[in-house]
Amino acid sequence: MVRVDVFHNDVEQALRRLKKLMNREGLFRELRQRRYHEKPFEKRARLNREGVRRSKKNDSKRNYEM
Repeated sequence: MVRVDVFHNDVEQALRRLKKLMNREGLFRELRQRRYHEKPFEKRARLNREGVRRSKKNDSKRNYEM
């Protein structure tokens, strides 16, 4: 659960903080994915693509550190 406190009636700043927290937790991405039904084979393909992307990212980070 995401919670943001408002200080000194500064609602704009609280909204910015809320959006940042929601983005960090992946809520916007999940909402976009749940907008339409995803068939099981599409879900597997997406998860596979994400895994490949994650591993390439980690490999590039590892190569950069060397």
